[in-house]
Amino acid sequence: MKFVITGGAGFIGSHIAKHLVEKNHDVIVVDNLSRGRLENLSTIKEKIEFKKMDILDFNSLKDIIYECDGIFHQAALTSVPESFLQKEKYHNVNVNGTENIFKLAKEFEKKVVYASSSSIYGNTTKIPISENFERKPINPYGVTKLDDELLAAKYHNLGVSIIGLRYFNVYGVGQTNDYAGVITKFVNQINLNKSPMIFGDGSQTRDFVYVEDIAKANLLSMESESTFSFLNIGTGISTSIRKLAEIMIELSGKQLELTFDNLPEGDIKNSLAEISYAKKLINWNHETSLKNGLKNSFFKN
Repeated sequence: MKFVITGGAGFIGSHIAKHLVEKNHDVIVVDNLSRGRLENLSTIKEKIEFKKMDILDFNSLKDIIYECDGIFHQAALTSVPESFLQKEKYHNVNVNGTENIFKLAKEFEKKVVYASSSSIYGNTTKIPISENFERKPINPYGVTKLDDELLAAKYHNLGVSIIGLRYFNVYGVGQTNDYAGVITKFVNQINLNKSPMIFGDGSQTRDFVYVEDIAKANLLSMESESTFSFLNIGTGISTSIRKLAEIMIELSGKQLELTFDNLPEGDIKNSLAEISYAKKLINWNHETSLKNGLKNSFFKN
């Protein structure tokens, strides 16, 4: 089969591409390279077709989507701090760009699996977070992801098969500061023999999920018979930022102390996925522990 991956040179998209190639599918990667990097695709570049293209370019997308069997839509701007400074740009790319994908999926009758986000929930008072929780994003990035979900419902009512995956804190090889950014920052600090800088007291918790597990969830969603759903993709395991820093220091083998600073705007206190729905609907579960994922990605020596 032939699949299009928007944002396919990015962190998550490139891992999806590798998994599709492993399964002998034809892959067209669409990326404008504003955030994505061709080196993320270096191991499979001879086995994929690459198109430098923007998801806002409706007519160019049309020719590509027409000939595919399904779309993995990963292209987006994903930095929470930046979204406060560039609200209009974030809306344009994340919402208008996504609507282009949904429009073309309707026109050519293609299934879409796309990247939603746990940021749509905002600061929930109760955890773990189930898919039916109220959606109250607290930053402009989260608002764009909620707008996408409203669009997904609209286009499903027009006959499009759409599955939105609400990623929790994704990490792994090739990640940028936008994804589980705290891990990237800690890695950079530890590599420089600096103490990891924790915002707040480090008691805030996250659900860190390995990018390989995220890629598998995408493929299982495309293969599933579900025509419309939103799924939490996490591990169901809560880790405090302080604990994360301690694990990473241990894996590095260095003697470093923790340091602390004030919490930034738009930071969520606690985040933890209830993942039983994903297990039931697409037969997915995470396979990689946080410690093993961190070791494989950043501390192999």
